[in-house]
Amino acid sequence: MKMENKIKALLLDNSLSVFGVKIDEKLIQFQKTRKDVEGDMTLVVFPFVKILKSSPAVVGQDIGRFLTEELEEVESYNVVSGFLNINLTSKYWENKLIDMAKDESFGCASSLSGKTFMVEYSSPNTNKPLHLGHMRNIFLGYSVSEILKANGHEVIKTQIINDRGIHICKSMVAWEQFASRDENGERETPISTKMKGDHFVGKYYIEFDKQVSAQGFEMASEWKNAGYTSDIIPEEAKEKLPGLFLAYEKAEDDKKKNSIRRKIAGFATPFTNLTRDAKEMLVKWEANDPEANELWTKMNGWVYSGFEKTYNRMGVDFDKIYYESNTFLIGKDLVTDGLDKGVFFKKEDGSVWVDLTEEGLDEKLVLRADGTAVYMTQDIGTAIDRFKDYPNLNGVIYTVGNEQDYHFQVLFLILKKLGFDWAENCYHLSYGMVDLPDGKMKSREGKVVDADDLMEEVVSMAKESTKERGHIEGMTEEERNSLYEMIGMGGLKYYLLKVDPQKRMKFNPDESIELNGNTGPFIQYAYARINSLMTKVQLENVHEEMSLLQPEKEIVKQLNEFPEIIKEAGLNYSPALIANYTFDLVKNYNSFYQAHSVMKEENVALRNARILISQNTGKVIETAMRLLGIDVPNRM
Repeated sequence: MKMENKIKALLLDNSLSVFGVKIDEKLIQFQKTRKDVEGDMTLVVFPFVKILKSSPAVVGQDIGRFLTEELEEVESYNVVSGFLNINLTSKYWENKLIDMAKDESFGCASSLSGKTFMVEYSSPNTNKPLHLGHMRNIFLGYSVSEILKANGHEVIKTQIINDRGIHICKSMVAWEQFASRDENGERETPISTKMKGDHFVGKYYIEFDKQVSAQGFEMASEWKNAGYTSDIIPEEAKEKLPGLFLAYEKAEDDKKKNSIRRKIAGFATPFTNLTRDAKEMLVKWEANDPEANELWTKMNGWVYSGFEKTYNRMGVDFDKIYYESNTFLIGKDLVTDGLDKGVFFKKEDGSVWVDLTEEGLDEKLVLRADGTAVYMTQDIGTAIDRFKDYPNLNGVIYTVGNEQDYHFQVLFLILKKLGFDWAENCYHLSYGMVDLPDGKMKSREGKVVDADDLMEEVVSMAKESTKERGHIEGMTEEERNSLYEMIGMGGLKYYLLKVDPQKRMKFNPDESIELNGNTGPFIQYAYARINSLMTKVQLENVHEEMSLLQPEKEIVKQLNEFPEIIKEAGLNYSPALIANYTFDLVKNYNSFYQAHSVMKEENVALRNARILISQNTGKVIETAMRLLGIDVPNRM
């Protein structure tokens, strides 16, 4: 039993003798002991002051004396400003250390909770390869899944493949119109170009943007030359284009000139031939046109092949995959039902909307005028499909960037309006974007850090830095390559997970593989050193000879916090809590190790304690890093 629970039970059972009245369990509150005071745990005294009609100091002394008399584990106490700081005996911490050593899965729940959660992550579009932004999403979702498992929950890891919509139609149109052909007239493919499938399709998404922007600029220039008299020109374009063209002509810097050119083109791109072709392709696909469907199947197949290779290197997996090409149909049917029930309404152009003004939001489109689905339509269908497949779900966690906060607020409200009570159990794990040194990533312009390139880069950097340090003599080539991969990928994952998910962050690959500081390799190196140490030491009669001095006790206390850290990380869906706890543990263990010898300690009782502390520190590191999706090396 946890000491907090033992004290709580004792105070509740003896509340009449201690307080003179029966007390509510909620009055008994513990908090972490401040670093500037002596104590292993702290009881907040203030809630009892009113009951005992006495000062906090007197109340604290009364409770402290009672606990010291009744519990053999309580050695002493002190009262500071209304807080009772309790010191536990060395024997208590010695037993804790031995118990940790016996528990192979220390920190993780010992029994199943009976709850089932679904965690959605990755969920990419099939028009481009995965990039740095996806990596934070993927590593976060995977880690949250593993942390929930460690809390005893059943977890279904899933993704929804965004395999339909205007985005993939743009790649399809671009490949049809702009792909180079061989001597037989066959368009190029991933095989003929030796390109990874997702990279190949992404190339044509960028090509579409390039070509449609050129068409848009040309059309806007024609509007300008004709004096902006065309009936199709929006009023905003008539107002802003003259000034933009003037700024474009005066701009001397190429970067600024290109930026203004894109703004000009943006007013006309909705009216270009390429935009029309992409929209027509979407309508054809949703109507199950055979040619459109065949092209869609072919290009998505290329992308899936590429994604699989990327996921394998990332070390992540999925239990169930959903496809928007299936779930959007469920969503469209629900929109029809919602119209009949008055949940949705239709505008004059035939588009379907939901009115959320009473909830403090606005009107939201759920079906376009041409009958095609929007993201909201398919997300409604996907949610229904998931709870149909897994009716016992206790919650669905959507790992999606905070740019979609409003989208999920609307989605959950719509599901409630449609009568699905389980919408209360849907949670948006909103995370901050990842920035590059020069700003935000833009997929359509190709200004992204590609996931495959980044993984290759950090592993290559890990290889060079490891070679410089040495310590790899006697390793086979295969073992060395495995180590480089472990350090590079470990550094990358840790860097993206150590930051609170809600915070925006800037990624620096150089920092991620450094051996010092709050990094993955710093923690991996500590594990490798402990692993090496454990091959050279041996316990002697540990159950009879064990002794903890204050430095040892401090490390044991920190190790003892690990189960609560895992629990807290699960409740908050935050791998950062585990990452930063592990960094602090390693930092403190390193200081302890440098100041206190393990191998050369002559006192057997102390040596036993230090060996067990080292073993348990290694075990906690290994478990913590596993929950982050990171491997640890036996040698480094």
